[in-house]
Amino acid sequence: MAQITAAEVNKLRQMTGAGMMDCKKALVEADGDFDKAQQIIREKGMAVANKRSDREASEGVVLAKAEGTNGVIIALNCETDFVAKNEDFVKLAEKILNIALEKSPADLESLTNLEIDGLKISEKIIEQTGVIGEKLDLKYFDKIKADQVAAYIHSDKKLATLVGLTKSGIDEQIGKDVAMQVAAMDPVAVSKDQVPQNVIEKELEIGRNQALAEGKPADMLDKIAQGKLGKFFKENTLLSQSFIKDNKISVEQYLQQADKSLTVSDFKRYSIKQ
Repeated sequence: MAQITAAEVNKLRQMTGAGMMDCKKALVEADGDFDKAQQIIREKGMAVANKRSDREASEGVVLAKAEGTNGVIIALNCETDFVAKNEDFVKLAEKILNIALEKSPADLESLTNLEIDGLKISEKIIEQTGVIGEKLDLKYFDKIKADQVAAYIHSDKKLATLVGLTKSGIDEQIGKDVAMQVAAMDPVAVSKDQVPQNVIEKELEIGRNQALAEGKPADMLDKIAQGKLGKFFKENTLLSQSFIKDNKISVEQYLQQADKSLTVSDFKRYSIKQ
């Protein structure tokens, strides 16, 4: 049996994040072979993952990051808020975020197949499930490509946003302000032209039903519903919304103060508490 040193135990701990005793047990079982010891820890993770597969991973962190013309947003879920605030859990999410930004995978599945610390991200998540003892789930990934991209992460790391601007070289604070606007006001689209038709039809139906319930004449229902739809557009499309830092102007007017032709091409918003 190989003699396991404290330095070797610490090395495996740095590689896997597992506790000192778990690392020592794995090295003893693997007779000092680091690859085998890592596999033992991963197998423990798989066992924990299988055992907790029916648990709800409703806590976690949402992170976003932008560099130049690219931005990404991810959500890594866990079972409890205690783990969501754990430094190692947050660092894992940050590593995944950085890989997503660097590699710009096509979708969530492609992201899970990228490597992190010599493992696929999907395998790393299983490994850390055993280390942490809770179900972990890489729940969400999306990205934006634009002339300039801004990111915002809410202070509790439960909500993050991305915003794509149509020009580069814009003051970073402007992008951040609009990303904060998206976080605070949760718009349904950039502008009314981008609101899905099914949403428009639903709002018109709601408007007609409200007018009918208020006893308005039947021949006025459509006109009233159109008026209510206009209010819906103003309150729920990003460019038309009142700017959160100055409600006397719209977001569109705020952008035009910086550059007359500046607008938003796209945005992403994700919250762990939907």
